[in-house]
Amino acid sequence: MKERVLITGASGFVGFHLIEAALAKNLEVYAAVRKSSNVAHLQHLPVQFTYPDFNNIEALKQELEDKKYNYIIHAAGTTKAKSQDEYNHINADYTFNLVSAASQTSGFIKKIVFLSSLAAIGPLNQENKLITENTTPLPVTAYGRSKLLAEQKISAIKNVPLITLRPTAVYGPRDKDIFILFKAINRGLEPYIGRIKQQLSFVYVKDLAGLAVNAIFAVAVQNQAYNITDGNSYSRYDLANLSKPLLYKKTFKFHLPLGAVKVLALALEKTYSFLNKTPALNREKLNELTAANWICDIEKARMELGFKPVYNLQKGLEETMQWYKQEKWL
Repeated sequence: MKERVLITGASGFVGFHLIEAALAKNLEVYAAVRKSSNVAHLQHLPVQFTYPDFNNIEALKQELEDKKYNYIIHAAGTTKAKSQDEYNHINADYTFNLVSAASQTSGFIKKIVFLSSLAAIGPLNQENKLITENTTPLPVTAYGRSKLLAEQKISAIKNVPLITLRPTAVYGPRDKDIFILFKAINRGLEPYIGRIKQQLSFVYVKDLAGLAVNAIFAVAVQNQAYNITDGNSYSRYDLANLSKPLLYKKTFKFHLPLGAVKVLALALEKTYSFLNKTPALNREKLNELTAANWICDIEKARMELGFKPVYNLQKGLEETMQWYKQEKWL
């Protein structure tokens, strides 16, 4: 009989790849989605859909008891919200409710893997330093603060076998965030904010998904957090420099003054507020986009979870661009 895993946020970019990785491990997959979610891209996969109420601990407990999940991978959350309270509610309260419900079941859940974010720790200001699991958290966005709050809230629940993963910028097929830059490059544009030197990190979505699924089987490891990148350091120009040959493009490279971009971000915030939406670029997001250092030491994940990234940025972009072209996104 197959073991059963619940994957939350299953209709999202990372969620799709988590499902594929779980199916490859011969797990029976339950995909937690909203009833309003677009799941057309999941219909060909052998998964069961479920619709948990993350606002209700009792309902979540009933869901877990009824389905008898062996494992949970919690990837649900939001990267765009209108306020700190909204970020906290979706990213922290929902996470706490799910883990709390799991702690009240009768012990059949073997492992929960929570996908947090490196944004919960925040960047460093110094060059050539490494973010480690012991780095004092100083998140620079409301999103990062909400992920840190989620980690803090669930750390108080002691009787649940839990692993927290903090991935850096995740890219790959189906991503729509970093894809914005790829679209610009495809149009011959290569914009940058300011001229500061930056050290960046990335992780390919298949490496992250594979690690998350493997982590549920890490019997001896629990109540630990791990920073996740591909183990390399990249300059602010590497993403574009590696992408341009794959797209057969030459670009016009230009640097926008930070002050001007802040004005633009403020204008976008005001405009989107009338539409009840959150723009991809806002003043807080600039704190992440202009940070000096996002480089991590991933030795703990290597040693304790056996993490061996298969993809560096070059290899990951080759596969990503091929998918975007096949699907006519580019």
